Amino acid sequence: MKFNSLAILGIIATVSLGSIKEVAAYQTQATTPATTGITQVAAAVGQSAYFQRGEHATKGRVSIVTRNRTRYLQFDRNFRTSSGPDVFVILHRSAAPKIYGLRAKDYVIVARLRRFSGSQSYALPSNLNLSGYRSVAVWCRKFNATFGYASIGG
Repeated sequence: MKFNSLAILGIIATVSLGSIKEVAAYQTQATTPATTGITQVAAAVGQSAYFQRGEHATKGRVSIVTRNRTRYLQFDRNFRTSSGPDVFVILHRSAAPKIYGLRAKDYVIVARLRRFSGSQSYALPSNLNLSGYRSVAVWCRKFNATFGYASIGG
C-alpha cells in the first residue's frame, strides 16, 4: 500500500512540475519584446476621448475601435469642427499638440478629413504602433494649424 501511495505522489509531483515549467515558459514568451508592442497596441483599442479646441472650436468624441481585424478612428455623430482647406486627421506624439507649427516627425497623417461634422471612421494602417501616439488631431496642412485634438494615451 505504501508503494502505491508513493508512486501516486511521484506521478502527481512530476505532472505538477511539468505544468509549472509550461506556465513559466508561457509567461516568458508572453513578455518578450516581439509581443510587447502587440500588447501596447491592443491596449489602445477601445480608448476614446473628447475633442478639445485648438485653432477652431472642435467637439465630439473619437474612439479607437476594431472591426473585422482592422483598427479605426471612429468620430461620433456629435463631431464638429470649422471648415477649411487641406484638412486632415492625424495622430500626434503629444497629448496636446501645438496649435501652430507642427513638425512632420511628430505626427502621421491618417487621412483627409471627409466631413466637418457627423459620424465618420478612418482605417488605421495595420503596421502602425499606436503606443507612439498620444492624440488624434484635426489639422490644416496649408496653414499648419491644429483645429482641435483629443488625447488618447499616456
